[in-house]
Amino acid sequence: MDFNNLKQLFSNHKAKPLGKYKESSVLVPIYKENDELFLIFEKRALTLRSQPGDICFPGGRVELGEDKKEAAIRETIEELNIGIEDVEYYGAMDFFISPYGSIIYPFVAELKRYPSKPSSEEVDHIFKVPISYFINNNPIKHEIEVVPNIGEDFPFDLIQGGKEYNFAKGKMDQYFYKYEEYVIWGFTARIVKEFLDFIK
Repeated sequence: MDFNNLKQLFSNHKAKPLGKYKESSVLVPIYKENDELFLIFEKRALTLRSQPGDICFPGGRVELGEDKKEAAIRETIEELNIGIEDVEYYGAMDFFISPYGSIIYPFVAELKRYPSKPSSEEVDHIFKVPISYFINNNPIKHEIEVVPNIGEDFPFDLIQGGKEYNFAKGKMDQYFYKYEEYVIWGFTARIVKEFLDFIK
């Protein structure tokens, strides 16, 4: 190993987040009806092990070697039971790195038709919300604290201050949109808010 080897090693390196993350892609589906624009949401199937009954956008885990955009479109086609010809891709939003070890990549696309038979294995039902509703109604905002949960086996003796060390804490905003009988919250509400902030 010499300086020339180091230079070549780093000049060819593509930067990525430090650590291991679960990567997911979601699609923000826009649908036009009677000259009004809507966002389409899913209510997750009640039989799912993870987050049953939650409101979300179509999406899921990025498979090994899969493009992030391709993952969002593939998951949308599978969950909403539509064809690739029904999706007109618009572009990418900013992605979100959560404090829980995951990265979420949102993409925006127009759906050419309203899905009539979504996959019953993953989706309880779908519904649409006018974008104007989100423009005219601010979300409820609640701030939560993200703190380290440190076990007793942590080597406190190796750090200055030991158990009295002032570990960093973080804060994260949680948003809630209430529409009819639905509550849109969590990462989905965060994506909606970022979408609204961007188009405004």
